[in-house]
Amino acid sequence: MSPEIEDILGSFEALPEVGKREVASEILRRAAALEAPPLSDDELTAIADERFLELDREEAGNGQSASR
Repeated sequence: MSPEIEDILGSFEALPEVGKREVASEILRRAAALEAPPLSDDELTAIADERFLELDREEAGNGQSASR
């Protein structure tokens, strides 16, 4: 991930919940207008894997079991 993207994500995380929802809505609105090819199965799998790892880290940080 590029430093610019990391900066944007860091700024997003610093927002209050209301601000995060506003930004997410605007990004989704703009992203819907992009002409992008559909994601491949490998890309979707990589995204899902990363999200599950993030959730596991969050659960571990909250003292919860990571078992499902």
